[in-house]
Amino acid sequence: MFRLPRFLIFFWSFALWAQNPHGDDFRINCADCHNSGSWQVDYATINFDHSKQTGFELEGRHAEVNCMDCHQQLNFKGLEANCVSCHTDVHEMTVGDDCVRCHNSDSWLVFAIPEMHEQNGFPLMGAHVTLACVDCHKSDNNLAWQRIGNECIDCHREDYTATQNPNHLSSGFGTDCIQCHEPMSRDWGGDNFHYFFPLTGGHDMLECMDCHQSTSYNQIEAVCASCHIEDYNNASQPNHISSGFPVECTLCHNTNPGWSPASFRSHDDNYFPIYSGRHAGVWNSCAECHLNPSNFSSFSCIDCHEHSNENEMRDEHDDVGGFRFESTACYNCHPRGEE
Repeated sequence: MFRLPRFLIFFWSFALWAQNPHGDDFRINCADCHNSGSWQVDYATINFDHSKQTGFELEGRHAEVNCMDCHQQLNFKGLEANCVSCHTDVHEMTVGDDCVRCHNSDSWLVFAIPEMHEQNGFPLMGAHVTLACVDCHKSDNNLAWQRIGNECIDCHREDYTATQNPNHLSSGFGTDCIQCHEPMSRDWGGDNFHYFFPLTGGHDMLECMDCHQSTSYNQIEAVCASCHIEDYNNASQPNHISSGFPVECTLCHNTNPGWSPASFRSHDDNYFPIYSGRHAGVWNSCAECHLNPSNFSSFSCIDCHEHSNENEMRDEHDDVGGFRFESTACYNCHPRGEE
């Protein structure tokens, strides 16, 4: 049999090694990928463990591609284990390069948009649920998700400036939309509207222009007298002015229509206990003690009590020097209504 000299075998082997298309640094067993019949790679029988050898597991759509679909050169160099080394960043680095935050290896579809929005501080609720991403995130390719801020005004400034009923600018309204509008509403409504002055009772039945006489909504203070000073001045049962009542209507009234029922609870602390003590529940109206409806600074004790006979009261007070059968005298001795 013809045999090659040893030095030829050495040079022939060296030539094959030098011609290795995968490069000098690619040191794996050729039989892991090739067979003796051809250099063609049978991907069904390939024995190369990509995960162990490179640290990048071929799963999902990556398991379906050929080596050369990713590795453009036979030396298999130049690729990193991050997505952008193979995939064009269509988002233009507006969301970073960690693609697995949104995508997986099976599909580019994103299913966790609500959760991701919540993690970024802006939950998609109400009208925001039905919006397409490009309705808020506008860019040349509709795929660059520039951050636009989490405040309402960041998207709705045009709505704010264009609103005429009422005109938000001339009325001095703030740009914190959530103070009046409810994110769950699809028509700018919400329970937060007029949060600074709750529209309850009689106020709930009014139109805006019943109180706000002009398109400027900032001229009314959140105190009763700013709207009801005329009611205060004209009140006669009792006369509020002559009786020295304060203009703080909530001391006696609530927002029920008709100014009733009225309850002057500070009467106990500032004047005489009528809601507590011996007088609690034994009177029905202010006029039982205040006989002059135009002057509530005057009052009567002797017209209410069952023992208000002057002779009987003198006998009962025969040990009290300088006794006088007068209401002011009663009050001087019994300022809290006690015996």
